[in-house]
Amino acid sequence: MSSVIAFEPHRFQSAARYYVEGRPAYAAQLIGRLSGVLGFSGTQRLLDLGTGPGQLAIAFAPYVGEVIAIDPEPEMLRIAGEQAAKAGARITLLEGSSYTLDDSLGSLDFVTIGRAFHWMDRPRTLAILDGLIKSGGSVALFSTRHPNVPQNAWLKDFDSLLQRYAEPDPAHKIRRSPQWSPNEAVLIDSPFPKLERLSVIERRRTPLEQFVVRALSRSSTSPGRIGARAEELTQSLRSVLSQHAVDGAIQEVVETEALLASRAN
Repeated sequence: MSSVIAFEPHRFQSAARYYVEGRPAYAAQLIGRLSGVLGFSGTQRLLDLGTGPGQLAIAFAPYVGEVIAIDPEPEMLRIAGEQAAKAGARITLLEGSSYTLDDSLGSLDFVTIGRAFHWMDRPRTLAILDGLIKSGGSVALFSTRHPNVPQNAWLKDFDSLLQRYAEPDPAHKIRRSPQWSPNEAVLIDSPFPKLERLSVIERRRTPLEQFVVRALSRSSTSPGRIGARAEELTQSLRSVLSQHAVDGAIQEVVETEALLASRAN
């Protein structure tokens, strides 16, 4: 089985409208901490690759001089533009992907990738970024996860239900196959093998309905992917998750992680 997922530029078209509300937000504290660790001075050029609705691009904008945000889905870019305007953040939005990266971007100080690296040809992308990122620059992969704590007891039911609907998706199968290499293994064999993790763990009180939206924001269970079964999924989620809710909300503990990858010298 291939370790590269076939590129579908509009995979997130129907999921885009749910993404900002549904996905767990990246911890603002981590953005500030990483900016300090990297010594950002308001002059750096940052690329947010696979920006989606622009969450990382907007979050880093106050710390750097220029942010370029790239995504293949026009609807994601439209939403990113709206979100940037609301936040008063100046970012340059470009339609493209890891497969369209070239020298026209100019030299970069830092590249962020949030919840998107697995959609790329990862070794190829890192090789291209090696030619674009300045000496001393680095790449950071951002993700959110739910630690195994009692407050996340709802997670087993949520994941089990989504698994049933996502199973037919070929990309879903590839990422769960024994042949799939974790990001750390890919980075260790790349031009950016020096790895460091930074993370922030937060307790959040999340409306039950946001978990329903979260399911629709995933490409494997988006309305465009599962069609008429989307309504069935949302109703099942409400039923299953209601046992974990108090006053219409669920406690969740979210860890935001940045995996920082730098050159060895």
